[in-house]
Parts: sequence; structure tokens; C-alpha cells
Amino acid sequence: MGYYSQRMVPRLIDISCGSKQLRPLRDRVCAGLTGEVVEVGFGSGLNIPHYPRAVARVAAVEPSDRGWELASTRLSMSMVPIERSGLDGQSLPFEEDRFDSALTTWTLCTIPDPVGALNEIRRVLRPGGSLHFLEHGLAPDAKVQRWQHRLDPLQKRLAGGCTFSRPILALLTSAGFTIADLDVFYAKGEPKFVGALSLGAAVK
Repeated sequence: MGYYSQRMVPRLIDISCGSKQLRPLRDRVCAGLTGEVVEVGFGSGLNIPHYPRAVARVAAVEPSDRGWELASTRLSMSMVPIERSGLDGQSLPFEEDRFDSALTTWTLCTIPDPVGALNEIRRVLRPGGSLHFLEHGLAPDAKVQRWQHRLDPLQKRLAGGCTFSRPILALLTSAGFTIADLDVFYAKGEPKFVGALSLGAAVK
């Protein structure tokens, strides 16, 4: 990884994903998290202010040292104990059935093997545990999808491997999750090819 990917991309993500208009969405996706939580794609800790009181502890999985550095202030203010507990969402260093809940936000768009990562999340969730997700991905409209596919090569280069066109629902079901709640919509103020969002919860 070069300087741009290591140092600049985490900062760009911190800025773009830290906008005020996304805070209500973070509230929604974090609502209902309980107990021991694994957050895959922790980034710069933008979800920390949105964890509900029922969260006892968070195991943060984040490959970027720069992202972890950017989280330092939020970590210092967190009421929830948070430990950086892994670097690779595709190979989680936890035993089976350990966690009550899992969380991903704007993560599945970038992980090289998203189904592999989801299989790992499912493995470490207890039976009945839930994965809360907020992801951008393949739009519901064919016209927007065509633009997403056209722009994916550029997006990958600029955003550290992130793509616009991953089919979030199909990825979740391929990994054996049962969708318990799902809202698919376009984010206000965003171009549709960027802001096609899926927010919900899936159960092991």
C-alpha cells in the first residue's frame, strides 16, 4: 500500500462518512445493539457516539493504523470499552458464538471478499445474534446501476478499493443470514450512484 492508500484514504473517509447528515442513519443502525459487539470496519470510530447503553463492550476490527489514529479522540470520550481486536474482517481472531451483536457501516463495499467476511461474522455471532448493517451498494434502478458499473474502476482507485455496485442483500443471504429488517433508499443530498443505501439487521 502506498502513501495515498495508507494516509490519505482514511482521512478522506473520515471526512466524507462523518458528515452531520449521516448521524441519524448511524443512530438507526446502532439502535438495538446489545452486549458484546464486534464492529468490522471500525474506521475512525464514527459510530462511537451512537452506541446504545445496552452495549457492554466493542471489539473493533480495523486494518488501517491511520484510521485507528483518527479515532483517538472519540475513543478517549467513549463510555463503552473498545479494544482494537483484529485487522482482517475476512479472518476474525475470535472463537465461535462469542458475540451478541455485530456492526458494519460502509464496510462491505471495500472488503475484497465480502461473503468471506460475512461468513466470519456469522461464525462469531451467537445463535440468534444480529448483524446491524448500513451499506451503500447496487441501486434498485437499472439506469443508476449502469452508472455505478461505469464508475466502479475510478472509485476503486480513488477510494481504496471501494465499489458502488455490490449487491448487499444478496451478499448477506449468500452468507446464510436471515434478513430481519431492511430499508433500501437513496440518501438525501447524494448522487444516486453513491447514495443507494441498505440499512437493516440480519440474524444468525
